[in-house]
Amino acid sequence: MVQGLRQVFSEGRTREYSWRARQLEGLKRFLVEREAEILEAVAGDFSKPSEETWFTEVHYLLSEIDLQRRMLKSWMKPHRVHTPLRYQPGRSYYVCEPKGVVLVISAWNYPLQLALAPVAAALAAGNCIVLKPSELAPVTAALLSRRLPHYLDADAFKVVQGGPEETGALLAERFDHIFFTGSARVGRIVATAAAGFLTPCTLELGGKSPCIVDRDTTIDVAARRIVWAKFLNAGQTCISPDYVLVDRRVERQLLEALCRARENMYGHCSGQRPSYAKVINEHHTRRLHSLMNGVRVVCGGRVDISRCMIEPTILAGVDFSSPVMQEEIFGPLLPVIAYDTADEAAELAARTGTPLALYIFSRNRKLQRFFTGRIRSGSVCINDLLFQAAVEELPFGGLGESGSGRYHGKAGFETFSIQRSVHVKRMFPENSLRYPPFSTRRFIFLKWLFKRFV
Repeated sequence: MVQGLRQVFSEGRTREYSWRARQLEGLKRFLVEREAEILEAVAGDFSKPSEETWFTEVHYLLSEIDLQRRMLKSWMKPHRVHTPLRYQPGRSYYVCEPKGVVLVISAWNYPLQLALAPVAAALAAGNCIVLKPSELAPVTAALLSRRLPHYLDADAFKVVQGGPEETGALLAERFDHIFFTGSARVGRIVATAAAGFLTPCTLELGGKSPCIVDRDTTIDVAARRIVWAKFLNAGQTCISPDYVLVDRRVERQLLEALCRARENMYGHCSGQRPSYAKVINEHHTRRLHSLMNGVRVVCGGRVDISRCMIEPTILAGVDFSSPVMQEEIFGPLLPVIAYDTADEAAELAARTGTPLALYIFSRNRKLQRFFTGRIRSGSVCINDLLFQAAVEELPFGGLGESGSGRYHGKAGFETFSIQRSVHVKRMFPENSLRYPPFSTRRFIFLKWLFKRFV
């Protein structure tokens, strides 16, 4: 299969603007024409409400594709750069060219978005693609395998379903780029396999993203936004706030506001309401249940393991030795930890590594700058959450343990491209000063020339 894709790429048809534009149009038609099937498939994997799926998966992808279609010609044009006078006459530019045959390994928590956002970027860049959707979202994976080849060039785009064995077989092949979304544990496996071929990787991982709430903020608004972002997709979002650090002077006020917001959005029987997704499987439900040991449940907390349902839960009495602070939660549990000073908050946040996102609620711009300067993260959102990943023209990605590389918008196009440098000269006039042997006088003159003219 990979050899066949290489043959297609070598023919050159994926390089043409017309081919790329047709693929993006086909991807958009898939999302529009198969919308009902998509909503049903994601619900089959998550019991996720259709409104949530449309906003976080379908609409998000449509916006991304529209940007790529609108900007594609501009991104494909040669980019002229300055040529120093000492290298004149001549001109210099670079052009973004496709890398070749790329592998996209997607995650289960947003099974459509995390599969097709990198696919759209790879198509815009002119590549042939193998997509490996997650086996933990099998209904969506089957839909992608069954329907997508009818909308895209089936010679240049393949879907491979399966589990770790199939993923391992794919990683044994040589690709020109690998794009992986998932856990840091599997990310290391992917990076190790890619290193054998010196294949570049984009790794979109995760981490414990802190949300800092200063006393100088509107607590009720902050609480509503935190609850919305945390419990979207039952907390199974790589950039959801993993825990809250709150100024001790407003800790009680925030806990009360978080519980009110949770009640207003999800009610007493949150796990049974149609506006709330389930946990992906029993294994993860049991894992999340065990993380509640040794801490105080402020509100929520009910668990139905057989139905993979955990209520949106606010936790207190948490310290950094608690089980819930030892790993990325990736579920509907929100620990709240108080701090006394900004320095202490920055030190606490640094204990959990370098996350995908940092969230800050404060009116104080000096404090905003302090936290963004002291706490490293892949992205930052101030006085709200998640939207730094929703703005199409903002690059998105991690740092260190939370990943490497960027995508979304132009950053995705560039990730799947190589910037090929070109310098063009005429045969005449000929500069004989550059050829040896160099006399002392000529060398002194050339040194002066190189320093003087840029």
